[in-house]
Amino acid sequence: MTAPHGATLPHGVVVTPESSARKWWTLGVACAATFMLLLDTNIVAVALPSIARDLNASFDDLQWVIDAYSLGLASLLLTAGALSDVLGRRNVFAIGLVVFTAFSAICGLAWSATALDVARGLQAVGGAMMFGTVVALLAQEFEPGERGTAFGIWGASTASGVASGPIIGGALTDGLGWQAIFYVNIPIGLIALALTLTKLKNVPGEQSKIDLHGTVTFTAALLAFVFALVRGNGEGWSSPLIIGLFVAAAVCLGAFVAIELRSAAPMLDLSLFRKRAVQGVSIAAFAVSASAITLVIFLTLWLQSILGYSPLAAGLRMLPMTLSALAAAPLAGRLSARVPARVMLSVGLLLVGVGTASMTVIDAGSRWTAALPGLIVVGVGMGLTQSPLASASVAVVPPAKAGMASGINSTFRQVGLATGIAALGAVFAHTVLTHVKAALANTPVVGQAAAIAERIAAGGTQSVVAHAGGNPQQIEHVAAVSFTAGLTRIFVIAAAVAIVGAITSAVLIRSRDMWQPPAGGPPRPGGSGSGPPGPPLGDPLESAGPLQRRAGEGRAPRNEGTLDDHRP
Repeated sequence: MTAPHGATLPHGVVVTPESSARKWWTLGVACAATFMLLLDTNIVAVALPSIARDLNASFDDLQWVIDAYSLGLASLLLTAGALSDVLGRRNVFAIGLVVFTAFSAICGLAWSATALDVARGLQAVGGAMMFGTVVALLAQEFEPGERGTAFGIWGASTASGVASGPIIGGALTDGLGWQAIFYVNIPIGLIALALTLTKLKNVPGEQSKIDLHGTVTFTAALLAFVFALVRGNGEGWSSPLIIGLFVAAAVCLGAFVAIELRSAAPMLDLSLFRKRAVQGVSIAAFAVSASAITLVIFLTLWLQSILGYSPLAAGLRMLPMTLSALAAAPLAGRLSARVPARVMLSVGLLLVGVGTASMTVIDAGSRWTAALPGLIVVGVGMGLTQSPLASASVAVVPPAKAGMASGINSTFRQVGLATGIAALGAVFAHTVLTHVKAALANTPVVGQAAAIAERIAAGGTQSVVAHAGGNPQQIEHVAAVSFTAGLTRIFVIAAAVAIVGAITSAVLIRSRDMWQPPAGGPPRPGGSGSGPPGPPLGDPLESAGPLQRRAGEGRAPRNEGTLDDHRP
């Protein structure tokens, strides 16, 4: 229940007309920015064939259009959260908007596939600064009893940003060219920046320095691992380069763990993972991205390359998933304060797994309607997971760790997407190549089999049919058979990832691991809303930063487990 204007809430926050209006401005800006940066994850999906044609991009190049962005987000989210504790959340969010908007323009001006990939990586630097602070911005403005609604609305923008990418990207690509999918960010970014600077409040945290060593080793580990997955088929999985990259990834990851364990101000507090609930939420975040979101890329390639739809027509056929995600996300927000997070996440991931598995019926003769039931079920599952992931990520940690917990959750989402694209892409490309070689073994174009398979995987079936020589009908049939064989194989893997995520969510995320308010206080989001409060843990102001200690002077000690402490 929200207190009247001018009233003092039990935790000492005075509600004024200014702060009441500010929280809605914060929510609006957070939703717009999140929609924009997550839209850029999938908006390029329907434009990939056009990008491949205009920039002469290979399948590896197309993977990096997605992975450069995802890796940038995954590598820098935790660092962005720590930076916001130094400079203030609004300030870092605003800097992120500037960087994201500027490099969106450069993406549109890209003259080669390499230039586009590099610009996408730098665009992600701004995206990380926004995404790494957005949940903390919402947590500082909304009371615990209001967060279910706030996270529900924000979850809807998250789900819609991911799910609506294909249709928006299709409309822009068809009407204005693929460059427009990046230029559209410029007006949105400028408006969001103006509102951020005039309507949002800057609240610093208690960090005093940035963990640069942790950032470098974590980024290096991810980059080496994903690069090995992307290049494994081309170089050979047993080649010195690929083995060396996997070894380098392991060494860098080990160094990162060692640095974080010894650091006085780590970017990732590894002690948080002693809690099973933190492990469960992180696995769930990884599983959603590695399964549902990754599949959007391959489905839109199938719709255009094999079924021959235009970018807009392909995007429209992804609309059932978008609408079902939009319908489910607000429902998940309303239920998150009453239904345990593990139930919501398990059900959502199970639906993603079932929906993905149902699409394995697709074959060379299928029309797009073969995927329709699965698209709807996957969309519902995606929508159900968004709000519980956001609320549970901050509900399982002390208030002072809310920003880091949000960053961990977002990092695992992006790591899931980056590794999902790379790993499933490797399986997909290998399957396509195997089928193409077998089908063309006794034909005049057998010597072109590898090149043909590369173009088919990259969405260039029409170009292959027109220029490969031989029998066009045969080449077209081979393309359909090989492409759908690759699809069904990665659908099986993605379904398994989602179902494993559902099981681990049910087992690891427990209500007793959630931080509880004092007796009689409102329930924490992501918890069950029942059960006794957590045991007193002493005065949280003993370990708080200067800002929190000044704000808490003269007040009685409180339970450290409430997110109320997180407010300005």
